[in-house]
Amino acid sequence: MLPPELPPLPALTRAEGELIDRYLEVLDLLGRINPANRGDTYGGLRAAQALVAKAAALRDALTLMHQRGEHELHAPTLTRALRVLDGERRAARVTLPPGPSGI
Repeated sequence: MLPPELPPLPALTRAEGELIDRYLEVLDLLGRINPANRGDTYGGLRAAQALVAKAAALRDALTLMHQRGEHELHAPTLTRALRVLDGERRAARVTLPPGPSGI
């Protein structure tokens, strides 16, 4: 039995696709650095070192969009793309896990 087919990605400009890809890379690294997640300091250190380059690539993607005249982010379209690419699960690694009530 095959897994269910994912919905297709919405139509994105090349620059929007680059933005989504770079954003998800940064998000993944932040999830690895998150001290609330299990892991080791070496893994966090490596992710933090890689974060510098990935953040610069994200900045470059946004700069290119701006230079090309793409001054607005089309949030509904980009949100759909993030959901198709598992952005919700990846973003959840950046947040704190649920704690006991009252804390």
